[in-house]
Amino acid sequence: MQQHTQHIRYMQRCLQLAALGNGYVAPNPMVGAVLVYNDTIIGEGYHQQYGKAHAEVNCLQSVAQEHQCLIAAATLYVSLEPCNHFGKTPPCVDAILKHNIKHVVIGCVDTYSEVAGMGIERLRSHGVEVEVGILEDAALYLNRKFFTYHTQQRPHITLKWAQTADGFIGTSTHRVLISNAISQRFTHRLRSSNAAIVVGSNTALLDNPLLDHRLGFGRPPVRMLIDRYGKVPVTHHLLQSTSAPTWVFTVREDYTFPEHIGVVKINEHENTLQQVLQYAYENKIQSILVEGGAVLLQAFIAAQLWDEAYVITNTAMYLQQGIKAPKLQGKTSIVHQFENDCITLIEPEKN
Repeated sequence: MQQHTQHIRYMQRCLQLAALGNGYVAPNPMVGAVLVYNDTIIGEGYHQQYGKAHAEVNCLQSVAQEHQCLIAAATLYVSLEPCNHFGKTPPCVDAILKHNIKHVVIGCVDTYSEVAGMGIERLRSHGVEVEVGILEDAALYLNRKFFTYHTQQRPHITLKWAQTADGFIGTSTHRVLISNAISQRFTHRLRSSNAAIVVGSNTALLDNPLLDHRLGFGRPPVRMLIDRYGKVPVTHHLLQSTSAPTWVFTVREDYTFPEHIGVVKINEHENTLQQVLQYAYENKIQSILVEGGAVLLQAFIAAQLWDEAYVITNTAMYLQQGIKAPKLQGKTSIVHQFENDCITLIEPEKN
């Protein structure tokens, strides 16, 4: 029982460290590692940036010189199965075996096809005692976008909208600011934690958004505009700004965009969302934040193409008329309450 309690405590620390990579390591997963000797942490690290050293390597490199002699007798905790293949960096399993570590505790198995249990198998084949499944649900949830991408062959999809107390998201004639400044910071953090943001042409026309993450962190997400018939003028912020990569999905052949815009031609007679998601998947976009408008959000809902949704409700604002908010059924929980704004998380009901 005491050992299990220790495992939980150190795996919690691994998950804390792993989360520091949010917005910086995609398309890699977030991973944290802790090295423990005699119930004392002697090293810790996390995957800090895509293409750079992984968590296990950073953890081992953090061990002080006077503690180097303890590494082989220590237990390595890692939130995700160590990789056993060459990517941007050498296999982490090699580093573990090189240091002659004999006990490894893992949060969850990596379902990515090039790992998928092979890291664990190789460790065990070299005599390493491996324990798997400590805080497994939390470890899986942390990298839910990574797992969705690899298991479902599509990006993980998060829906987001702000609505009034009487269920409207705006009007068809002018922009309406519904959420407060604190909730807007929350939105920018959502943007930062996703690889891309997508909006429809009506939202781009009415709101003229930048779709940046100036209040967030990490690399700027790709801005995706679904503008089938080229309705959005090139003078709009989304098409003028060069602060982030921008892709426009359109059926038009005769529309001229600025050179920095990535134009993706889609087939008018095929499913638009499927074409957008396929292109995103092929270009290693692991996660997409759908910010509107109502028609686009409802299209994702109708197609059952969503994994979670955040709804910001201004409990003190009433429009009485306008554009109705999307309808969405699922498991709900309140995430934050910022003054009059209540942020609710909705997740699909598990079958």
